[in-house]
Amino acid sequence: MSNLTTVRELKGLLDNPLVQEKLKAIVGKNIGAFTTSVVQITSQNDMLSKAEPNSILGAAMTAATLNLPLNNALGFCYVVPFNEKQKDGSYKVKAQFILGSKGYIQLAQRSNQFETLHTTDVREGEILSKNRLTGKIEFQWTEDDDERNKKQIIGYVAYFKLLNGYEDTLFMTAKEMEAHAKKFSQTYKKGFGVWKDDFPSMATKTMIKLLLSKKVPLSIELETAVRTDQAIVNELGEAEDVTYADNETPEVDPELERMKLLVDDVKTMEDAEF
Repeated sequence: MSNLTTVRELKGLLDNPLVQEKLKAIVGKNIGAFTTSVVQITSQNDMLSKAEPNSILGAAMTAATLNLPLNNALGFCYVVPFNEKQKDGSYKVKAQFILGSKGYIQLAQRSNQFETLHTTDVREGEILSKNRLTGKIEFQWTEDDDERNKKQIIGYVAYFKLLNGYEDTLFMTAKEMEAHAKKFSQTYKKGFGVWKDDFPSMATKTMIKLLLSKKVPLSIELETAVRTDQAIVNELGEAEDVTYADNETPEVDPELERMKLLVDDVKTMEDAEF
């Protein structure tokens, strides 16, 4: 599929009366701005402009459903092209919705549940004790940043406190995080992609996502975010019908992925610019 063909088909899809009805329900009077944005991000990216129009629109509509701007420079969410292997062994380019750390943090703030949400790496010597019965871990942080940066990263921890006082922590060792990357990203196993280029930033996002999905009673928006992150949306406007791509096939747009890393290293609510 050529670039011009994809853009032309995408415009036709956006003008379809049934699609217009779905868009009206999601974005209201902002249909014009949404349409322009989708066409722009598609035409300005060579690999994305070769992707299936339905998958592009599915990812874009997911962003609209979550009320997150489709602007790569802002770092809230992205529409990223991937090669999806077909049953006959061939590959087809499809667009995948990817939520950034800023996106997760904004949705958490929007839910009006959180007093604090934070994640950090854990350096050698910073774990004082672990209680196997309660699961509590006591940390003693190295205060001098220069001295701390010389120490090896042994794990990652994420913490939240809700407005009602409930709080919890999630900890993963560096080995557990690497095993997670190998399980869910073929690109990491093959030695390239975002996990390989910037492991700490991907670990930060992973901790936020796992903390929210495992420990917190999620808002509807956060449930949708967790379900659709790194997924191809198969049915327009239906966040339940998704396929997960990166644990099956490699990325085809490393330049966009590298750019994403530059704006995605957010660790706290305070770091995100709302």
